[in-house]
Amino acid sequence: MFQAFFFDMDGVLFDSMPNHILAWSETLARYGIPFTARDCYLNEGRTSRDVIMLLANRHHVPVSEEQLEVIYHEKTASYRRRGGGKPMKDIDLVLHFLEQRHVGIWVVTGGGQTDLYEQLEGFFPGIFHPEKMITAFDVKHGKPDPEPYLKAWERSRLDKSQCCVVENAPLGIKAGKAAGLFTIGVNTGALTREDLEQAGADIVFDNMAQLHQWLLAQP
Repeated sequence: MFQAFFFDMDGVLFDSMPNHILAWSETLARYGIPFTARDCYLNEGRTSRDVIMLLANRHHVPVSEEQLEVIYHEKTASYRRRGGGKPMKDIDLVLHFLEQRHVGIWVVTGGGQTDLYEQLEGFFPGIFHPEKMITAFDVKHGKPDPEPYLKAWERSRLDKSQCCVVENAPLGIKAGKAAGLFTIGVNTGALTREDLEQAGADIVFDNMAQLHQWLLAQP
């Protein structure tokens, strides 16, 4: 059994991607930047600012630093108006199993919400701790760069062979593999199993229940 699990947040801990898609589409449309559901999943894991600049450059829409901040805050407000996300189905089974085994439980997200710990504590009381969280504030480079997962690994003080990444999107999987960590893909969204396999996932599950069953079988 691994001694630490590094969980992505959106699409892994929270079934939040549908509201992220709506919030991104609504916000970017005001600036003439097209955005699709597939764009959301394929870019999930990047910091929000990186997503904005990537799509703006792709569609030749100039965006200033000032506009970048405005778009970021508008998107965040739109997401929160929609209620954010609810816990992913069966993630509680996974988390409680790991907690009972005294396995380290981490969050590694490209998000930069200042109230992230309060959100996690509200849905998963006692599971997550601030010192086991890597967010956009902790790194210079977001996923697919390995820096977020390398930060988590370094703070864990464990061997890489003792750490496992759980992701739902290609960029996060690439980041986990680039960090030299065993990486599980859980296909909770609009992508295909092949999208996650081609990104390099060591194993792919279709839902959290399958991940839970796999954990039960681990020595």
